[in-house]
Amino acid sequence: MNNRTHFDEKIFQDAVRFYGTVFSIPPLASKIYAYLLFDFQKKGVTFDEFVEVFGASKSSVSTNIGLLLNAELIVDMNKIDERKRFFYINEDFKRIRFEKIVQKMQDELRLLDALEHFNQNSNTNYKENNQRMTAYKELLNLSINNIKESLNKL
Repeated sequence: MNNRTHFDEKIFQDAVRFYGTVFSIPPLASKIYAYLLFDFQKKGVTFDEFVEVFGASKSSVSTNIGLLLNAELIVDMNKIDERKRFFYINEDFKRIRFEKIVQKMQDELRLLDALEHFNQNSNTNYKENNQRMTAYKELLNLSINNIKESLNKL
């Protein structure tokens, strides 16, 4: 295929390892995601290009694309003049990813508040534990506020 996405092999391999670990996705899904990172002009990549570039079966490519779509890491689109689907990195995923991180930190704060309340009523070493808990909760709150502020800039 002469319309292939141009990419750097070393950066590609580094991206495959990094995003495979960060997103806990299988190797082929990580390769598809990393390959899409090189679509700087946002032309989109077709299913057939993935099959050709990775030498994988259509079934494997389909399964891994489905996984990426369900995880909201990528999006697909049909162009008006074409029957093929084109795949792109989900630009909104950065926001989604950090919103999930904020939600997990807020959930942890609620859990820590419940534990702290329980600890107040049952532990004689409350003051020592409370200082550590307070410092940790302050760190979580600061991180939440910083992430939210940065998200507003996106």
